[in-house]
Amino acid sequence: MGLATIFLIAVSLAMDAFAVSISNGVSVPGFQRGTAVKQGIYFGAFQFLMPVIGYILCSNVKQYIEALDHWIAFLLLLGIGVSMIREALSEKEEEKKTVLSTKVLLLQALATSIDALAVGISFALLDVDILQAAAVIGLVSFVISFCGGVLGKRLGGFLQSKAEIAGGIILILIGAKIWVEHMFFA
Repeated sequence: MGLATIFLIAVSLAMDAFAVSISNGVSVPGFQRGTAVKQGIYFGAFQFLMPVIGYILCSNVKQYIEALDHWIAFLLLLGIGVSMIREALSEKEEEKKTVLSTKVLLLQALATSIDALAVGISFALLDVDILQAAAVIGLVSFVISFCGGVLGKRLGGFLQSKAEIAGGIILILIGAKIWVEHMFFA
């Protein structure tokens, strides 16, 4: 498999992380470039690790992963989205966190990288150089997630008070999209 093909796969795998990154930039008060770098590191690291794990697991557990990956991603993003909406609607405006917590970033990175696990399994079947492929996927995901956060921060200035609600709705919709794609189009 050529580098151009791996790059295209990396871009497609990073699209969910890009959407979540935009949502974070829009909805998290005090979101800065440092936060964008941090989220890029989390998303990039998970996008790197998941294909490697999938490669190692190979086809022995493929049917189990494919049967649950859409549910896991959907439930994680639904939970985070509902939590964001609930926070936005609460009356304790001054108590809102100004940075993304490690827990939230870990859950988001996991939810957006589950498809990369299945890609790692297919890479094992195709005898792809997994370290090269995972490095490209991780780097592309880092860059795209960073850019998504910066873009979201700019959009957040326009949305202001409704930004957190919009971010929560976006996460729920991304989770629903993943679930629908796997239930009806896979």
